[in-house]
Amino acid sequence: MAVLGLFVFLCRTRRVSTSVDEAQLDAIQRLSKAAPELRGGLTEASADQTAKHLVELLKCVAVGLSDANGSLLSWDGQANHHYRDLADHIVAAVSRGQREHVPHESLPCSRRGSCPMRTAVIVPLIVEGAVEGALIVVGGVNSSRLMRMADEVAKFVCIQLELAKLDEAKQQLAQAEARALRAQISPHFVYNALNTISSLIRTDPEQARDLVQDFADFTRYSFRASGFFTTLSEELRNIDRYLTIESARYGNRLNVRLKIAPEVLSVVVPFLVLQPLVENAVRHGIARKPGGGTVTVIAQDNGSEALISVEDDGVGMDADRLFADLRDAHKTGSHVGIGNINQRMRSVFGDEYALMVETAPGAGMKVILRVPKSFPGVRPALPDYSHPEADDDYAPVPGPASPSANGHAPSP
Repeated sequence: MAVLGLFVFLCRTRRVSTSVDEAQLDAIQRLSKAAPELRGGLTEASADQTAKHLVELLKCVAVGLSDANGSLLSWDGQANHHYRDLADHIVAAVSRGQREHVPHESLPCSRRGSCPMRTAVIVPLIVEGAVEGALIVVGGVNSSRLMRMADEVAKFVCIQLELAKLDEAKQQLAQAEARALRAQISPHFVYNALNTISSLIRTDPEQARDLVQDFADFTRYSFRASGFFTTLSEELRNIDRYLTIESARYGNRLNVRLKIAPEVLSVVVPFLVLQPLVENAVRHGIARKPGGGTVTVIAQDNGSEALISVEDDGVGMDADRLFADLRDAHKTGSHVGIGNINQRMRSVFGDEYALMVETAPGAGMKVILRVPKSFPGVRPALPDYSHPEADDDYAPVPGPASPSANGHAPSP
């Protein structure tokens, strides 16, 4: 009998343990489903989806979410006839920033005996010191456990809203960094490009005309207002325009070698991530080397990533000095282009995607970027050049020639 009793006890314990594990797993799954909906902020659409998951998680009568003014965004569950009765209490909770506990007895109800509601807990959602809305949990029993659950779920919602604000801040930072890169387009390049074009107007008017068009397309792309991301194909087109203009200026002192794998042309990259590196190679590498040299741009398939490198055989520099400059670029302003791109790559894809730089005095410089082929939230936002009316000052013209089928473009 003792052995049989022990066996029964162990079986019951195991069933209880399994039941607890399943409940915990179910709770985690519910939270994981609710989290993505809130990453875009507290809106009517996100509140609808979140309330649906939270009412299943809490096993309560109903769940509601309001905005910062106390206006109800969503209500999921039963006791729908009471959400209007709770309106003043919701406004009080968000205005004072304090939890409100509302027993059913304090509300008018024509279904007093059959109403599923027994209590409501209203918890303000406070994010970075400001009330963003309120969580309303309606329970079928009046217990302190319901209030604790409401508090914990409200903390979870607040964390997701904080992450949404962080995502928004990252977008604003990316926009500011893109503006900074546009501002760094060298005035000397603009002056020298126009000077080169003017010198060709009489001697070679056809080439001058082509260079004017390349210069117009280059500046239009570089100063466009839309999008933080683009495709590698679009970036390479802009590099082609830049190098065409610089080749007209430097002549045979500047050689260009492109080797692009067709399968990586659609990879999405941060806007203006390559042109500053190519400009750095021309201005600081090749232009300072007697006799000139070669700039090489290679983009190749590397499994789940695209491997992109910009290399020059110019004068190079001391690696320790470069890395010190990059650390203090935000203070000194030196190598701002490389420093900006390095920071953007890390902020978008993570620290493991920082630039890799190889350089030494007299040995040129090589900058390597690893770009994932697919990354959450990274989508190209390309301007629609097929509809001129979308931008009155734009007249579409044929773009530069694409790289040849073997992946090589002819040197200018």
